[in-house]
Amino acid sequence: MSETRQIDRLETGPRFTEHDAVRLNRMFRGSSTLEMLEGVLKGSLAGDVATVSSFGAESAVLLHLIAQVDPNVPVLFLDTGKHFEETIAYRDEVAAKIGLTNLIVLTPDEAELTKKDETGLRWSYDPDGCCEIRKVIPLAKALANYDASFTGRKAFQSSTRANLPRFEVDTSDAQGRLKINPLIDWSADDIRAYFEEHDLPRHPLVAEGYPSIGCAPCTHKVAEGEDARSGRWKGWDKTECGIHKPGEEPFL
Repeated sequence: MSETRQIDRLETGPRFTEHDAVRLNRMFRGSSTLEMLEGVLKGSLAGDVATVSSFGAESAVLLHLIAQVDPNVPVLFLDTGKHFEETIAYRDEVAAKIGLTNLIVLTPDEAELTKKDETGLRWSYDPDGCCEIRKVIPLAKALANYDASFTGRKAFQSSTRANLPRFEVDTSDAQGRLKINPLIDWSADDIRAYFEEHDLPRHPLVAEGYPSIGCAPCTHKVAEGEDARSGRWKGWDKTECGIHKPGEEPFL
């Protein structure tokens, strides 16, 4: 009697579930950031992983940590066409100093820009729409190729990030991509100390009063004692570009 043939099935379930995120948070409870990164990358615990970097005020810390484990991890940079010139120069400086070997520059779709932001001034009357075209859509297309992504979010940056765990499932992604926040429990002092210990270059705009740096038209200086992200989209009821949404954070 011939052996019964197994039916081929197409895997349609999510890559990761909330249960997976809880398990990973418990697995690495008490581990250092570097130990966690080594476990995730060398142990292939999150599948194909990329990191998303703005090359902003504190980006060099996470990039340096990742490069110590694997300098070929894809680093996705959104070139919105609205960055400060200093940011582009800083991106290239950091990539060279740290030895990143897989920098991927993402750009908005030219047809979409022509159709929805022909003047380039959409940021001035519809910042959400501008972010959607220049950040959210290009990044979503790129991240579809990965199972998980690292972010540089930290709890001290904003009240909307105060309760984020290290591992969470991206609720905006139907495929269940994992979002990993290696620096979520780092303090501002921890960041400063790491920059000094490893002689990492600082973004030149930090010294000019920009503790959080995004696109030039929507980034303003921050007064001493203010929330580090209060200079982003100043005057608008907006705290995130749409890549990360306030209110979606699970309490783990």
